[in-house]
Amino acid sequence: MFEGLDWSQVWTFVAVGFAAQVVDGALGMAFGVISSTLLVSVLGVPPATASAGVHLVECFTTGVSGISHAIHRNVDKKLFLRLLVPGIVGGVAGAYLLTSLDASVTRPFVMAYLAAIGLYLLYRGIRFPGNQHREPRIIEPLGLAGGFLDAAGGGGWGPVVTSNLLVQGAQPRMTIGTVNSVEFFLTLTVSITFIAHLGFAAFTTAVVGLLIGGVIAAPFGAIIAKRVPTRTLLVMVGVVLTATSAFSLYRALA
Repeated sequence: MFEGLDWSQVWTFVAVGFAAQVVDGALGMAFGVISSTLLVSVLGVPPATASAGVHLVECFTTGVSGISHAIHRNVDKKLFLRLLVPGIVGGVAGAYLLTSLDASVTRPFVMAYLAAIGLYLLYRGIRFPGNQHREPRIIEPLGLAGGFLDAAGGGGWGPVVTSNLLVQGAQPRMTIGTVNSVEFFLTLTVSITFIAHLGFAAFTTAVVGLLIGGVIAAPFGAIIAKRVPTRTLLVMVGVVLTATSAFSLYRALA
């Protein structure tokens, strides 16, 4: 499986995987976006292969991250169950349609939407009056859309689901922990779907490095999410979502 890997380059991707997973575990997003952008834009990896590779890595990183969030009591069981099935259904559909769907047409609109959500979260974080949270009402459709976009675009579960739940007023710590935990089952299902079509060719030097760095970093995100105040989490999510979405939008339109 690992024949032909250039181990002299693996450590670069270990660092990238570590940094991306710390951000993802703490804020509920960014690992897929950062990793996919690196693989496709910098290394020229085909989108289907990049998405498959990232999801293979996330099977391990989200598993460790989900366990860590559960240990730190960052998981809402009710929200977990409501996101799980729609997320898996959307992920399988996205994985099957990736080879035929022209994502370049829809991607600019999705990125513009996420950038706008990021700005709104940044505004909410700055103006946040205190620990005022509301029970989110729109959940299952978010799981379906997030799962589909995650598989079809190589990343999107966190940005779509976490950000929209926060916009509805959900508590950041529990939202981030729950979304990260559901992501394990999503990425496992998507990876099985990809492997059935691509085999293990997705295990490139970059993917192995991202895997090592991501697994090492996974436990730290839950600790950050538990200890950082709501206002700070909202601002951090807003900044990361706006920056990554704006950069992806620029690339899509360039």
